[in-house]
Amino acid sequence: GAAMLRALRRRWDAYKYRFVPWLALNLRRKRRTLRYVPESSQDKIISDDDVFETLLKIFKALFINDFSRQAHILALLPEIKCKYLELLTVEQQQLRVTSCNHQSQHVFSPEEVLFNTLGFTVSRDQSSLVSAGTGVFVTKGFVPKGTVVSMYPGTVYRKHEPIFFQSLGNPFIFRCIDGVLIDGNDKGLSRSVYRSCSRRDQLGPFQMSDESWLTAALQNPLALGQYVNNCSHEKAANVCYQEFDVPGYFPVELKQYLPNIVYSHDTESHLRCVVLVTLRDIQQGEELFSNYYTVVS
Repeated sequence: GAAMLRALRRRWDAYKYRFVPWLALNLRRKRRTLRYVPESSQDKIISDDDVFETLLKIFKALFINDFSRQAHILALLPEIKCKYLELLTVEQQQLRVTSCNHQSQHVFSPEEVLFNTLGFTVSRDQSSLVSAGTGVFVTKGFVPKGTVVSMYPGTVYRKHEPIFFQSLGNPFIFRCIDGVLIDGNDKGLSRSVYRSCSRRDQLGPFQMSDESWLTAALQNPLALGQYVNNCSHEKAANVCYQEFDVPGYFPVELKQYLPNIVYSHDTESHLRCVVLVTLRDIQQGEELFSNYYTVVS
């Protein structure tokens, strides 16, 4: 009898990590486990308006930097085109002060745009934690407390939507307070599902989401939050997860930089995003660490 129970226990231990509802209830501390937000943690470090303004600021800068490739969108939005041409003119005037090349718009990398706009860059690298795999670091600049430093990309699943097969062996599932799940895995079935949903929702030249986080060449340099490691006794959390519903008035031309897409198309509800907000000032060279089980430490 005891041997049978041990055998059943071994089988369950091998299987349980494939079962998302079990994962959502399992709070054993593991460095790579489901990111889970308990219902009691509903405070926000910064307001939704602050999140919105930060995303708007960086996305506008990315759009202007990539202005030459936006002609197909701008042709359908003449009033928007005028607005961005004014912004571009101001930017070019500023560049003339520091640059001798006036012949064409200088195109920066997305990381350079992030630094020029928000004063820092973040990137993936080997984690400073032993056996933690990839981590996320502030590679340049300085990040003040209360700053959106990253975004958690992936397919958004509402309650009761099928995610069983995508969850098998997947360490990148994030659970929101209301039970919404975000699959931030950039490989395998998860990758295919995201791309399929993204191309399903494209409206002519208007992309409703960003697929580049599935590659090494990020168009949105903030879209790497799924690689932020859990804190430890030696490494305290310096960022926290904060949910953000994209409002209906979010500029359509900037949605191409949103690294999230809904699994089931529903025009009545807003897109759920999760951003990572700094809990303290973070210096260049520091790795980002979150707490998988709380929003606010």
